[in-house]
Amino acid sequence: MTTNRIATGIAGLDEILRGGFIPASSYLLLGGPGAGKTILSLQFLRQCRNIENHCLFLSLTESATTIRRDAASFGWNLEKINLVDLTLSSGEPKTNGEYTVFSPGEVEEETIWKKIYAAIAEYRPERLVIDSVTNLRYLSTDEYQYRKHIQQLIHHLSKRQCLSLLLFEPGELEREQSIAMAVDGILWLHSDISKERVTEIRTLEITKFRGSGYLSGRHFMRITPDGLVIYPHRIEVLERPGRDSEKLPTGVSTLDRLLMGGFYLGTCTLLTGPSGTGKSTLAAHFLVQAALQNIGGTMYCFEEGAESILDRCGDINIPLQACLQQGTVSLHEVNPLEMYPDEFLEIIRRDVKENNRQIIIIDSLRGYNLAMDEFGNLAANIQNILNYTRRKRVTLFLLNEMQDIIGDLRVSEDGVSYLADNVLMIRYAEYSGEIIKVIACLKKRHGNFQADLREFKITEQGILVGDKLSRLRGLLTGVPQVEDLGEKPVL
Repeated sequence: MTTNRIATGIAGLDEILRGGFIPASSYLLLGGPGAGKTILSLQFLRQCRNIENHCLFLSLTESATTIRRDAASFGWNLEKINLVDLTLSSGEPKTNGEYTVFSPGEVEEETIWKKIYAAIAEYRPERLVIDSVTNLRYLSTDEYQYRKHIQQLIHHLSKRQCLSLLLFEPGELEREQSIAMAVDGILWLHSDISKERVTEIRTLEITKFRGSGYLSGRHFMRITPDGLVIYPHRIEVLERPGRDSEKLPTGVSTLDRLLMGGFYLGTCTLLTGPSGTGKSTLAAHFLVQAALQNIGGTMYCFEEGAESILDRCGDINIPLQACLQQGTVSLHEVNPLEMYPDEFLEIIRRDVKENNRQIIIIDSLRGYNLAMDEFGNLAANIQNILNYTRRKRVTLFLLNEMQDIIGDLRVSEDGVSYLADNVLMIRYAEYSGEIIKVIACLKKRHGNFQADLREFKITEQGILVGDKLSRLRGLLTGVPQVEDLGEKPVL
């Protein structure tokens, strides 16, 4: 494998290419109109602009003035990049310039190739972009001449130790495969429309890269005010390092007894139950309890706003606001209609690596599924997050909303419960004409727990968990049968 690399200047692309472009190579940059080919190529040349007068951009489609204007919208200065305008429509418009005896290719083909070689000889570039070689295909008299010219150009650039990006339209590639065989690599920019949400989905795919391995698959990307940003699709390595020896107490004595001391750090816990049972509040309580032990955490809110969570916690004696001000916790609002799965995982990585967050809460799986529905199976995306958090020994809480308020017991409707180390369920039940909430631990992979059903209540003093509800059967159906009503345990 080649170790000497040239950085691309594009966030995420160097990782996909295992370090960047290989020197003295030629790459085909495929994409339809508006896919981002020109932006990517200019961003690359700006990365190399410190090589004085050795970056060359040959334009056969847009004038140099237009390119500079578009670059200025990103705040880019192209002073150190040599822009050569080879567009055929320079000067005043001509109405009498049609060829009636010879085809355009027969008249203009030789001239344009001479201009390209003349520009290369004059500027002696080490980095070259030609936008686009599709136009050269249109000017060629036949396929043989085009193939010969392209192969000669690529060979000429390789001899000069020049790294080149050749922009090309994917529709032409289906008819002309010779250029794909001649280049050292192919980068394909896709721009699709989501069928479900009618939104734009931009991806990059590497289909060829001589001399090196690369990250396969489609990698999501965005065009931001600073240029292209690419989110590599990493398949996180599955490691099972085992649980941490330290437990995270819940801060509620009766709940700690239920869990035999709390959850082990570095595990994944599924909080499941119908809407309104208090899953988000309980998760916020866990976040604060961890912060009180100097364990930083982040809650990613897909459904509820941060202000709403803070107001509610303030009303029930959970000091989330104080922890937020101290910087030990953070709330991150996520718009589920604007996020790619790899983009979200990159945010988690950054929080873990840069902010030392050891508690991650995703609220909730339904909102996450709405965000990721276009991009594969929910369980597969969650598995990738879980592989990362396990490897980093980060504690993960997944909040799962069940649609049915009462009825047959189901832990999850999305088939993700098998991923969790612990499952804590809250659900509604009717008790002597009163709707109550019941909490139970259904699964704890590491360590023992009490298989009790206890009343769960959120009060102005905080979260309360009662003693075992021992005189009822059928509580999990939501319609319990009285064995011996007696008196309800006081909470």
